[in-house]
Amino acid sequence: MAAHSGSKKVIYAALAGNLLIALTKFAAAFVTGSSAMLSEGVHSLVDTGNGLLLLYGMHRAARPADLTHPFGHGRELYFWSFIVALLVFALGAGVSFYEGVLHILSPEPVTNPMVNYVVLALSFLFEGGSWVVALKEFRRNKGRLGYIQAVRQSKDPSVYTVLFEDSAALLGLAIAFVGVFSAQMLDIPELDGAASLGIAAILGATAIFLAREAKGLLMGEPALPDVQAAVRRLAEQDPDVQRVNGVLTVHLGPEEIVTALSVEFEDRVTAPEIETCVERIEERLRKEKPEIVALFVKPQTKRAWLERRGEIIQEGQPKKE
Repeated sequence: MAAHSGSKKVIYAALAGNLLIALTKFAAAFVTGSSAMLSEGVHSLVDTGNGLLLLYGMHRAARPADLTHPFGHGRELYFWSFIVALLVFALGAGVSFYEGVLHILSPEPVTNPMVNYVVLALSFLFEGGSWVVALKEFRRNKGRLGYIQAVRQSKDPSVYTVLFEDSAALLGLAIAFVGVFSAQMLDIPELDGAASLGIAAILGATAIFLAREAKGLLMGEPALPDVQAAVRRLAEQDPDVQRVNGVLTVHLGPEEIVTALSVEFEDRVTAPEIETCVERIEERLRKEKPEIVALFVKPQTKRAWLERRGEIIQEGQPKKE
């Protein structure tokens, strides 16, 4: 719950900033006729909608398990994160690209450029504040991992999605400033449209990266190695367990993990004792790893486990023509 509270704080901060910035940018674009400013307004409006979708996804994911979703609704967050990535690409990058091409083909000089500079400065200040909040929360969660590695291993897309969107927004503001300033100084209005194309490229790259990460989570990613090692350790500590052959895990949400164990029990253990042993393992996991919402244990020899794993690996290899 603490992780979700931190995620919501990041999203609320981004929402407040993006909505005010979007309205200000649209007003400035209307007054000055700047293509880059209009693209930035669309960008901030899309980011506002994305924040609402992430909050909606978190709300839906928090619903308890039911008969139709026995493992809960955790993947709702992953689904809406994927939708957010699509919106960044389709609306953010698409509209910016369209505006850029339109203003390059039919250039119009920017009027009252000082309005743009004031709006860009204020937007950078507000967007920077939201970015700092997102960065602090992300750094708190990532530990000693590098930034890209932390994103790839993260099972909670809400924080890094906002961080990447805010980073793209800051880069977009810088490009918008260069476009407006150079168009004014060089008297080449096409440069304002070229800035929109630059913003579109940044948004497109951000969307592709976010969509790729969301797709991996939707397909089902395993728990981190330290979680799998902890599950193995807890199971092997039981006196009725001879060895744990392997651990299979999959994330159904940031804090919802389904685990399957291949276990070889001691030869002396009877069926009722195996049931009691599994209950002991489940009880220990509930205390030490509450994110594991379901545990399945399969009594199996190590040879059978290795043979099955070999079949899976072989089936996953590309077929030769």
